[in-house]
Amino acid sequence: MNRRSQNGAVGNGSRVSRGAPGSEDPDVKVELGKKVTLLRGISIIVGTIIGAGIFVAPKGILKNTGSVGMSLVVWVACGVLSLFGALSYAELGTCITKSGGHYTYILEAFGPHLAFIRIWTSLLRPAGMAVLSLAFGQYILEPLFMPCPVPPMAAKLAAAIGLTAVMYLNSMSVTWTARFQIFLTFAKLLAILVIILPGMYLLFTGETRNFENAFDLTAMNLADLPLAFYSGMYAYAGWFYLNFVTEEVDKPEKTLPLAICISMAGVSICYVLINVAYYTVMSADELLASGAVAVEFASRVMGNFSIVVPLFVALSCFGSMNGCIFAISRMFYVASREGQLPEVLSMIHIRRHTPLAAVLTMLFVGDIYSLLNFMSFLRWLFIGMAVLGLIYLRFTQPDLPRPFKVPLIIPVLFCLTCFFMVFLSLYSDPVNTGIGFAISLTGIPAYYLFIVFDRRPKWLQRCLDSFNRAMQIVMEVVPAEA
Repeated sequence: MNRRSQNGAVGNGSRVSRGAPGSEDPDVKVELGKKVTLLRGISIIVGTIIGAGIFVAPKGILKNTGSVGMSLVVWVACGVLSLFGALSYAELGTCITKSGGHYTYILEAFGPHLAFIRIWTSLLRPAGMAVLSLAFGQYILEPLFMPCPVPPMAAKLAAAIGLTAVMYLNSMSVTWTARFQIFLTFAKLLAILVIILPGMYLLFTGETRNFENAFDLTAMNLADLPLAFYSGMYAYAGWFYLNFVTEEVDKPEKTLPLAICISMAGVSICYVLINVAYYTVMSADELLASGAVAVEFASRVMGNFSIVVPLFVALSCFGSMNGCIFAISRMFYVASREGQLPEVLSMIHIRRHTPLAAVLTMLFVGDIYSLLNFMSFLRWLFIGMAVLGLIYLRFTQPDLPRPFKVPLIIPVLFCLTCFFMVFLSLYSDPVNTGIGFAISLTGIPAYYLFIVFDRRPKWLQRCLDSFNRAMQIVMEVVPAEA
């Protein structure tokens, strides 16, 4: 069943060159082209990191630090730690030039057993994409219904339309998906500037009363400080998405590190400055009590212009949906190519050159980084394992070409941070963490049942082959081969 690349354990192996059934040219090259440039790479990272949270409820850090000054310190520290993780992934992405992100790096470093558990937990997740789509439906309609609440049915209908639009776009064209992501990223940055600029103006004109005694630590509980870092690291999550599409990145040895460094620097600056702007207008207590911080800020500073803030939040949700589907569908594509998922998921459209079946799979399994707590610890566990794989490969394959190489202390520090986040999840929510751990363990018998001891009856194999051929005809796709 294994369809791993013949190019070796570490390599590209993603491109497909074969005659496509139904195409006019029997020698047509069907492949996932290298259409992700530096700007598009930055838009994927920035567009998925910046979600609705920074506009709606960026208060987890403030709540657990107890002071304005310490909250800003934690925002900066989490940005630096996330940069360490991003730099580690830049090295992984330039020496293992295959798409798939965490799944691929665990596969290459530790073998198919752990990699299968990674993909298995993704398949068993509830449809987390519904969280983003419902938020999009809520905020896109909010200006039309103000001051009344948005009817739940209307929000669900708008959510369905938005999710359908994203799925269609990702199925039809990689180029237009990337271009649209650039537009959405600029919209997010514009929304942040709309908040930062008035805040900075007020700050430099003397509005500093909320920064008096900014480092008053009397309300801080040291036991809560790790939870503040947990919230901050979650806010920066998304820096790894470009590594899910490495095979489609133009000149990855240069583009990956540049895109990651530029994106993380930009997001860190935006996060710190937008929080400074919030504190300029709102006290710490007011921010903690607000249900929608950006809307409250805009209503105080911009009056009626605040009606556009929900639209910016909706565009932010839409951008996160677009980036998640674009990136994560490639993980299912790669897992299928490696023989750990049905072959239909590694099929590519003969004209549009998109992994159509893998994109459509996202309708059912959702976003692997949803807001559901019982699986949050697995995120840090698998990221930590991927970075641990980097350290492992440094010693086991020292001659592996590494166009971009970071000092060893950086992945070591970030790996320790990830495993600390795993421990913190167990400490803060042992019940839900235990559920997530139990779900991941079901991947062990599933691996032996579906991969190792796969002895299908002939009639079942014929049915599966017929299904794959039917999908190939209906979707106009061909299976990926090395």
